[in-house]
This record gives sequence, structure tokens and C-alpha cells, in this order.
Amino acid sequence: MGSFSIWHWLIILVLIALPLVFVLRAAPAGANRFGDTPPSMNLGEAVSSFFKNYANFSGRASRSEFWYTYLFIFIVGVIMIVIDAVAGNEIISSIWNLAILVPTLAMTTRRLHDINRSGWHQLLAGLFPVGTIALLIWYCRKSDDTGSLNEIQRVFT
Repeated sequence: MGSFSIWHWLIILVLIALPLVFVLRAAPAGANRFGDTPPSMNLGEAVSSFFKNYANFSGRASRSEFWYTYLFIFIVGVIMIVIDAVAGNEIISSIWNLAILVPTLAMTTRRLHDINRSGWHQLLAGLFPVGTIALLIWYCRKSDDTGSLNEIQRVFT
């Protein structure tokens, strides 16, 4: 009972070492390959963009768009839970969660594109704690405009 088995080492390898491979790898150098810098948004613009880009996995999403949208999702989610508690079932919140699944994945992909990372990095959230902590840090990072195409074009014109 006091020794580590192969299963303990395997769990440590999968939950800590594997995510570190992806987390510590630097973003590609050069221009952000996902497009121009996104504009800052207020709450209304962010929610509008969230539903307008329902299944748009290309492009970039600013920090303000990402966090205002998550604030909106949280507030509506709390309201749906209260309505479900009053109604005595979980139908309404389940429908809401299904309705926002695809646009949430799309917006999160665009947010990762904004820091020049692939949207597939969302899968790191399943490798708790290292992957989840890394994603939270990345969601808070400033846009990666190092060598953006507009800046390069301005230098050469």
C-alpha cells in the first residue's frame, strides 16, 4: 500500500506530463495565422457576435468578447436553473445547454486563435489540473499580434 505501482506512474504521466508537452510548446513564430486583430466589444456586441458566429470556428475572438459572452452564459444559466427549480424539472436548462454547446466551442476556438494557438487545445481541459490551468491562463492572455500581417505590410509600404 505504500509503494507506487505502474498505474500510479501512468496516471501521473497522463495527467501531468502529457499536458505539459502541449502547454510548454511555444506558439508558432511569425504572423498570427488566424487573421486580423479582433475589435474590443461590450456585452451587447459580444452576445450578438456569439450568436452571429454560431458555428464559425475560423477567425479570432478578443478577450472582451470571450469573457462578456461567458458572463452572459453564466447569468442565463443561473436563470434557467431557477426556472427549472420552480418547474420541478431540468428540461429548460438542458435545452439551453444544448443550444449553446456549438457556439461556445466555436467562440473558445476563436479565442485560442487570438493567441495563435489551435482550437484543438480545448481538449486539454480534460487533463485536470495542468491542462485546465493552462487554458485559463491562455484565455486571459493578450492578443498575439507579433508580426501580424498588417504590421508587416505597414513596414514594407
